[in-house]
Amino acid sequence: MNIRAIVLCVVSIFCVPLLISQQSQPAEVASVTGIEGASLADVRTLDGVLFHVQGVDLDADHIWVTSVDAANRKGYLHQFNRKTAKFERQVELTDGDRFHPGGFSIAGDSIWVPVAEYKPHSSAVLVELDKRTLAVKRKIVVADHLGCVAMTSDGLIAGNWSSRQFYIFDREGKQIKVIDNPSQNQYQDIKFVDSRLVGSGNLTRTTGAIDWYAWPSMEILRSVRSGVTDRGRLYTAEAMALQGSDLYLVPEDGPSRLFHFVLAKP
Repeated sequence: MNIRAIVLCVVSIFCVPLLISQQSQPAEVASVTGIEGASLADVRTLDGVLFHVQGVDLDADHIWVTSVDAANRKGYLHQFNRKTAKFERQVELTDGDRFHPGGFSIAGDSIWVPVAEYKPHSSAVLVELDKRTLAVKRKIVVADHLGCVAMTSDGLIAGNWSSRQFYIFDREGKQIKVIDNPSQNQYQDIKFVDSRLVGSGNLTRTTGAIDWYAWPSMEILRSVRSGVTDRGRLYTAEAMALQGSDLYLVPEDGPSRLFHFVLAKP
């Protein structure tokens, strides 16, 4: 056998099985490094002390963030200047065993925040705060953990632990019904925008999505996937706010950053 034949024999023995093995592997799914179909417009460090971040919302002048200090069993709503991102003030929201403030929503002169025990199937209060004074205007007690809340024109929608269910309340705070989450997405923050319920959450540790639902039919209208930050934190892990096509996310604990994305038109 000549040298060329020997080489071909060796290749056939060792290389062909390797090629077959490689070709038999499924194609790797392309990962999302940001927010699907969105461009990153700005990243700002929030200049103040935050603990485990839970929710975010914005008005014309301020950035508001909730966080929980689990070690000391305390929950807070923090206010930052929208232009400078510097801390301005905060209010403690702890209510006995309930010290976990969640995703929240601003509506007019009110800020609605759920404050719950830090465990599923527990209890919560939906707290209405005066946006100017941060004084408590109203409390609604609920016999379940509530982790996020959105304001509609008719009342409130609140998600329980991982938003497996949504509690519906009228404007007087009366519970109307409870509906199941039609998705496996574990929504951490929800908002009501343009007559649609928008939820941001996680599917796995490194994959998540933002979903738009028609209300009250809960028909899924749109979904965009989420990747992770350069610190390895899922963008949709915690806090989300939406104003038109402007998407704001605060996925990281302190030192926390506010990520501003601009969504593509659906």
